[in-house]
Amino acid sequence: MSQIPADIPLNAECRLILELASHTQILDRVEEFDGNELRLQTELRKTYSSELVSSALTLKELRQKGAAKFHRSEQMWFDRQGLEQSTAEPISRYKAQRFQGDVWDLCCGLGGDAIGLAEHYRVTAVDLNPAACLRTWLNAEVYERQDQLNVCCEDVTTLDLADGLVHIDPDRRTHGSRVIRMEDAEPNLSFLKELMRTARGGAIKLSPAANFIGKFPEAELELVSLDGECKEAIVWFGELAEPGVYRATALPSGESLSGDPLMAYCGQSQIQQYIFDPDPAIVRSGLIEMLATEKGLNRLDDAEEYLTGSHVPETSFLRSFEVIDVLPYKEKALRKYFRNAHFGQLEIKCRHIKVPIESLRKKLQLEGSEAGVLIIVREQGQSRAVICRRVD
Repeated sequence: MSQIPADIPLNAECRLILELASHTQILDRVEEFDGNELRLQTELRKTYSSELVSSALTLKELRQKGAAKFHRSEQMWFDRQGLEQSTAEPISRYKAQRFQGDVWDLCCGLGGDAIGLAEHYRVTAVDLNPAACLRTWLNAEVYERQDQLNVCCEDVTTLDLADGLVHIDPDRRTHGSRVIRMEDAEPNLSFLKELMRTARGGAIKLSPAANFIGKFPEAELELVSLDGECKEAIVWFGELAEPGVYRATALPSGESLSGDPLMAYCGQSQIQQYIFDPDPAIVRSGLIEMLATEKGLNRLDDAEEYLTGSHVPETSFLRSFEVIDVLPYKEKALRKYFRNAHFGQLEIKCRHIKVPIESLRKKLQLEGSEAGVLIIVREQGQSRAVICRRVD
């Protein structure tokens, strides 16, 4: 472990992290153990403090969970809240491509974005929490990025960021609970708008569920999905933005679609040969009609995101299903249909129609061997049950 920067004040949480880092044997023992956890705790507490043992066991759990976001998670330093809010490695690398030159990473958490940025640029990572700064420093060491990183334990609202490039991830877990309203995050909406005015350019990371619509008319709003799940919204501003544009990006393919959601219009039709489930980044960005127009597809209903068409477009923004049958959405009709079908596995999907999925599944006879999909949709005001098979 390299020398800790003097700018990080070592509070009690920091000292516990460093004590754990200096006792690698406890981490090795926890990692190799595959038995009763209570017995392991009893064994370790004969040599180490209860606090250190608890920290080691928690870190093991978080490193296992962190594998979904970081390919070096088995060596990284996590806390529960920091891991939940951290940016997955593929997304941080994607965002970093848009920056040029030195970058401020504000509210750095455990360093996911700072590490991605430091692959290319000099980064100053800032957080008010000393333990977050320490974790960022240690995780940068795991990724061999410390030479590109400075860590600063400060209140980001007090920094002079004029003419800088910034990335900021406002804390969305204030006072112990998750918040959706940007006005309730820390720093809040007022600070973010002032930052957009004074900084040269940058990115604000938000939850996809945040109330960002209409808040940043001069910015570019990008929704990013990873493996089919919408992970974050990014407000690009200043010289890094295409003003007024909405964008949807699907990772890992990197396919991107951008434009004004109000400038596209597609027609509606009855269910055709194929039905398509749009990527959630497309849905949240409001670009469904633009995607449908570009790919020659139609909507089923104004209030339904599923699309339909007679061909399967080449795009990572759609999951495709071949239509086998279309029925009214009535339980009696479905029970009769599946008694005579050959399905043994059935995936049930819906968006806006409330469907008791598990209850419905138990009422259907699935005694065959084929895999099928049942999609409950709204088609021109009527509820329909679409029996399909996956194309992709």
